Amino acid sequence: METKKTAVILMNLGGPDSLDAVEPFLFNLFSDKQIIKLPLSFLLQKIIAKRIASNRAKKVIPRYEQIGGGSPINKITQRQADSLEKRLSEDPPKGVLYIVEPVMRYSKPYSEDVVKDIIKRGCSDIVAVTLYPHYSWATTGSSISEL
Repeated sequence: METKKTAVILMNLGGPDSLDAVEPFLFNLFSDKQIIKLPLSFLLQKIIAKRIASNRAKKVIPRYEQIGGGSPINKITQRQADSLEKRLSEDPPKGVLYIVEPVMRYSKPYSEDVVKDIIKRGCSDIVAVTLYPHYSWATTGSSISEL
């Protein structure tokens, strides 16, 4: 019997993993048309996002310095993925292998990269699980659209 590989993707917002990643993270966040809806967004979204990200980064970098230089969300979500994969591997249905990977909406690992990787690894099914505490078009909806 051939082993069927199923990917479980844990979807989260993400966060900067270093001080250098703060501004790019904010740019990605504010570039999302589901976060900020602008008229003529195809013309203005990136320009306005760059300005907001630049100004906001100056204010939040000191806060990230206080908590160790980056957001803990990526590491926490990776630990959750590792734990879930271990648990699913303990007694899987016959012929099924689970691969669990985190995906962040506005920072690495991005959904496009993870999906390409799981396809290369031979996964035939994907189960997406959002880790947001509630449904919102700007969080869960945006992440599902991106995936």
